[in-house]
Amino acid sequence: MQFSENWLRTMVDPKMSSDELSHLLTMSGLEVEEVEPVAPPFNNVVVAEIREIAKHPDADRLNICQVDVGTGTLLNIVCGAPNVRVGMRVPCAMAGAILPPGADGKPFEIKVGKLRGVESQGMLCSARELKLSDDAGGLMDLPADAPVGQNFRDYYQLNDLKFTIKLTPNKADCLSVLGVAREVSALTGTPMHLPTTKEIPVTLDEILPVKVSAPDLCGRFCGRVIRGVNAKAATPEWMKQRLERSGQRPISALVDISNYVMLELGRPSHVFDLDKIQGGMDVRWGKTGESAKLLNGNTVEVDEWIGVIADDKEIESLAGIMGGDSTSVTLDTQNIYLEAAFWWPNAIQGRSRRFNFSTDAAHRFERGVDFENIVEHIERITALIVEICGGTEQVKVGPVDDQIVNLPQRLPVKLRTARAQKVIGVPLTDAAIADIFTRLNLQFTHQDGEFLVTPPSYRFDIEIEEDLIEEVARVYGFENIPALPPVAASAMLIAPENERSLFAIRRLVADQDYQEVVNYSFVEEAWEKDFAGNDAPIKLLNPIASQMGVMRTNLIGSLIANARYNLNRKVNRVRIFEIGAVYLRDQAVADGALSVAGYHQPKHLSALAYGPVVEEQWGAAQRNVDFFDVKADLEALFAPKALRFVKTEHVALHPGRSASIECDGKHIGFIGELHPRLQQKYDLPLAPVVFEVEALALQEVNVPVYHEISKFQAVTRDLALVVKQGVAVQDLLDVFKAEAHNNEVCKIVQAIVLFDEYRGKGLEADEKSLAFRFSLQDTQSTLQDDRVETAMAALTSAAGQKFSAKLR
Repeated sequence: MQFSENWLRTMVDPKMSSDELSHLLTMSGLEVEEVEPVAPPFNNVVVAEIREIAKHPDADRLNICQVDVGTGTLLNIVCGAPNVRVGMRVPCAMAGAILPPGADGKPFEIKVGKLRGVESQGMLCSARELKLSDDAGGLMDLPADAPVGQNFRDYYQLNDLKFTIKLTPNKADCLSVLGVAREVSALTGTPMHLPTTKEIPVTLDEILPVKVSAPDLCGRFCGRVIRGVNAKAATPEWMKQRLERSGQRPISALVDISNYVMLELGRPSHVFDLDKIQGGMDVRWGKTGESAKLLNGNTVEVDEWIGVIADDKEIESLAGIMGGDSTSVTLDTQNIYLEAAFWWPNAIQGRSRRFNFSTDAAHRFERGVDFENIVEHIERITALIVEICGGTEQVKVGPVDDQIVNLPQRLPVKLRTARAQKVIGVPLTDAAIADIFTRLNLQFTHQDGEFLVTPPSYRFDIEIEEDLIEEVARVYGFENIPALPPVAASAMLIAPENERSLFAIRRLVADQDYQEVVNYSFVEEAWEKDFAGNDAPIKLLNPIASQMGVMRTNLIGSLIANARYNLNRKVNRVRIFEIGAVYLRDQAVADGALSVAGYHQPKHLSALAYGPVVEEQWGAAQRNVDFFDVKADLEALFAPKALRFVKTEHVALHPGRSASIECDGKHIGFIGELHPRLQQKYDLPLAPVVFEVEALALQEVNVPVYHEISKFQAVTRDLALVVKQGVAVQDLLDVFKAEAHNNEVCKIVQAIVLFDEYRGKGLEADEKSLAFRFSLQDTQSTLQDDRVETAMAALTSAAGQKFSAKLR
């Protein structure tokens, strides 16, 4: 929200400087982002009148002007502007004036000098030379009543400042100069001076037929017919100034008046060309297949989600967003229909974003606009139109057609004084709170430390007790709240030994040479199908971008996108991880403090490795990362827990190079090489290796338990077994571990490692040889060969019974 300080002070003028006013607004919650002058500094520029013009004797494009600057002596000034004329009043920089810097960045000093042999005693200025605009088409043409000799900065109010405030979404009531003035008045106690409006007498009986067919779209609709306007009338200079200093570009008188009142009172309105309206108008929801050409030149498709104003032939406006091109006013417009309405905020929210543009009207309506004073605002616009565009003799004004359909109910909100004291931390009295509510123009009743406050029609941000407490704190002054240290019991809480934090897990993964990334939880719908096989993802109602329309159920797609981003920038080795939430449908989940009914939101850890195992160096041969490198990283993260890997198929992974991960008998994730189909689709020269596990499984750790360390020598035995090729190594390991746990003679087995796999000569075509190394050790005595051989025989027998394994 941008506005002129002088404009604000016409409504409320507190006795404080600009800096103090800026600080006051910021501390009340209206953050002042920027305060800048409306024009750069310059001096010795006055309003002047051109009395005589003569051609320069030695230059066809130059004129010699006799200029009155109010000193009683005419100045001789040479001027080359194409629009110079006798009687014109312009800014004149006299000798000694310092003008704003030019292209070279240096201030420009005006001196008495000669141009083509003729003395020039000053310079007549354009708006561009004074850095007031980019218009360099000629001299700045001032109104005929501009006082000759007056300092131009004073005449044009160039000592004014532009305030830019950053409003939070709930402060829609301050999207106008009136709204900010209300705040300043409440904060300082300075009385307000509202703009007065003379009610224009009705001289026309005509009423345009309007039907409101959608009460959930439009709660109140006001309009009036005005005939005989002069659309070519010039917008007054004072109005142009205020518009420009509020960030608006003057267009034409009718449009400027509508924009001006929007900035002044906070109510967007629209002016239709009455002669272009076909029949009556209907305020309704759009229909599938309809389209509308808007004022910005775009043609948009509408449906049942978009509100429209339509005549008997076509759509004339997108409700609360933008008018249509077919009924737009032009300089030839003579008859208009003036419209102002209350649109329900939830009927406007998100609509303009769908069309990839934003408007001042939609910005206000989707936050809530005053629904009580619509008729008064119509009268304000009417008065300005009559004053600027023609005069009362030729303009005929129809009655206001005010249709009240469905207005919001202003339910009282309760505030307890004790609660306000506790939250704010200040012993506020009932009298102090009552004074604040009075200054904010909040109607209330009071009894026994409780206030019942009825929000005014322009406040859509007061719904619960905390909203009122915020108002009390704002007006009381955040600076007046003492900065006291919190008083609370201080106890050192012991972190549970069997649980580690996500921060600790991040450090562990980083120690494995992975770098953390943070991605959006919103992903492309195609990612869900490619990387999760999810044909029915959770869709967002209002995505921030078209390619971020669904919630992710795993993290793989985001990591692949990160890898591609880096590869496109010549990074050939990528090792990244992410810890984030995924979103799964689960009807068993109920609403809670951190849960939403029907949706399970667990945290997952996912990682990706691509390219060389290590950076290129002399000490290690160059090779690309494979499944077993990443498997080793994963096992290191879970150590001392032992993971179980089971061959599986995953839609995103290579069918022969992927596995599901189990820990303590539970499935916790998957690991594997990216599927060749996806490698090709996402244009990856090599296949990355990825894994994804539940973060909770990593957070749960076993409390260390002491085991006696044997002082006796360990024994190593190798066992080579021939099995069918369909037998998985993990299945054999499971048999060995079960035997070591259940068979008393095998409890001396400490570790089992697969160190060789052989297929080929000496074996059948469907056979393979697997060689395991067993470490055996006893804590009580030195192992004898007979105990070792007995244990090995039991292990061999168990493998033979389960998988028909035989010694090689």
